[in-house]
Amino acid sequence: MEGEENSGPPSSGVFADWSLAFWTLCSVILPVVITLWCSFQRSRRQVLRRDIFRQSKHDWHYTDLFGQPTYCCVCAQHILQGAFCSCCGLCVHEGCLKKADQHFLCKEIMMRSDGEPHTSMAHHWIRGNVPLCSYCVVCKQQCGTQPKLCDYRCVWCQHTVHDDCMQSSLKSEKCRFGEFRNLIIPPYYLSTINQIRKDKRTDYGKLASSYGKHWTPIIILANTRSGNNMGETLLGELKILLNPVQVFDLSKISPAKALQLCTLLPYNSARVLVCGGDGTVGWVLDAIDEMKIKGQERYIPQVAILPLGTGNDLSNTLAWGAGYAGEVPVEQILRNVMEADGIKLDRWKVQVTNKGYYNLRKQKVFTMNNYFSIGPDALMALNFHAHREKSPSLFSSRIINKAVYFFYGTKDCLVQECKDLNKKIELELDGERIDLPNLEGIIVLNIGYWGGGCRLWEGMGDEPYPLARYDDGLLEVAGVYGSFHCAQIQVKLANPVRLGQAHTVRLILKNSKMPMQVDGEPWAQGPCTVTITHKTHALMLYHSGEQTDDDASSMSEQEHTREQTDEDI
Repeated sequence: MEGEENSGPPSSGVFADWSLAFWTLCSVILPVVITLWCSFQRSRRQVLRRDIFRQSKHDWHYTDLFGQPTYCCVCAQHILQGAFCSCCGLCVHEGCLKKADQHFLCKEIMMRSDGEPHTSMAHHWIRGNVPLCSYCVVCKQQCGTQPKLCDYRCVWCQHTVHDDCMQSSLKSEKCRFGEFRNLIIPPYYLSTINQIRKDKRTDYGKLASSYGKHWTPIIILANTRSGNNMGETLLGELKILLNPVQVFDLSKISPAKALQLCTLLPYNSARVLVCGGDGTVGWVLDAIDEMKIKGQERYIPQVAILPLGTGNDLSNTLAWGAGYAGEVPVEQILRNVMEADGIKLDRWKVQVTNKGYYNLRKQKVFTMNNYFSIGPDALMALNFHAHREKSPSLFSSRIINKAVYFFYGTKDCLVQECKDLNKKIELELDGERIDLPNLEGIIVLNIGYWGGGCRLWEGMGDEPYPLARYDDGLLEVAGVYGSFHCAQIQVKLANPVRLGQAHTVRLILKNSKMPMQVDGEPWAQGPCTVTITHKTHALMLYHSGEQTDDDASSMSEQEHTREQTDEDI
């Protein structure tokens, strides 16, 4: 009896152990299986979504969270994540993506030709998700206030109208393209141009005259890799306001190809908005110079700047600001471009000839818009570029970029790698030899700003010195004693060593290796001769709406000088 009674507990203990092991195994395996299944489904949805995006006429983008209350244009349900078209603004959740692609048309960049020339087109209405604080064109009351899919927006003129106010007359009414009609290239214009080219005619001017003398179509060239990586967002907002054919991503197409659109527009009418840093602006201006070489001078556009880079000295000089971080609406940016004044910017040829036998000399030729320098600021730029090429993902913020520059500037204050520059280099201004003090750096300026917002030539402004100008055919040459002196100049605690102004600058590096830069593009250079001469002018746009005190004084000085010149003539 005692044996039978004692035989029960061991079997029950084994069962309990197996039960514990089973549930432990389930608790470990089940989350893994669920995770793998979710990952498989997510990747499957991504593949399907990618296929739809690739075949669609919409410019779809997927987002995990919409920035404002959004409703699906197909099923009218409230959605937190889904896809949106950056051209027409259509919003859908993932399940309705294919149906939306089949039932809703995107913006037509060019009207389908039926053999007849068109001079107008009807509104293209999209229902729901109208912009915040928009008003009905019929009753003048605010639209989009109800928590559901409601009201309409025209993807061309951006007019909005209530559901109750939408009339049959509005649906068939001709679209006037709204506030930015003078900047938009209408789809029917491109279709007519296409027909003219098929007929081998070139009377574009006659066609364009029907659009009025105030029609100055704009071309957007955006570098999505500049500065704070705001290029992607700007591209989408500008495609909604303009014809998508006018908006180009410079990471996918070169400026030379994008600017060929100017050849389809009236002579000297196009304007270009470059969204990027000073390097991007120089890239675009080089492409415009290529147009001159091809004999396309009549199509040369005027260039405005939206500063997305780190330094943005040329943008600052032309009063477009030291850096854009989304604080100004895109609509206001386009208004500023429409109101901007045309000016000329000097462009300079920088020729670097290495020392050696005559037949073995190698030449480097650069085009300069901003400045050339040799010394500590070029060394900082060289170190920065070397580290950015190794780890580009770490340099996606303007603040981080400036912090790295500050680190290398502080390091150079201690090391002084560029000391005794006056013993290594000779300087000639318009053929006259200049005696150099004990310097570490020389900067040759074309524009007023340098080093990310500092007016180098004027310094503290306590001396009556002629202001630097960008259109007088003169270069300003200044020297610095080192990185610490550069920092003092930037906070207006010191003046630069002003070496003079000249039409031609020549520097001879005798027997050592020094860092050099042209408009922020640095390199290490051995013994050589650097010759800077005037190359050409660029047609730029000056933003006269908002000016700092320095800008206002600079412009007033330039206007006064022009008036004196006119009187002398």
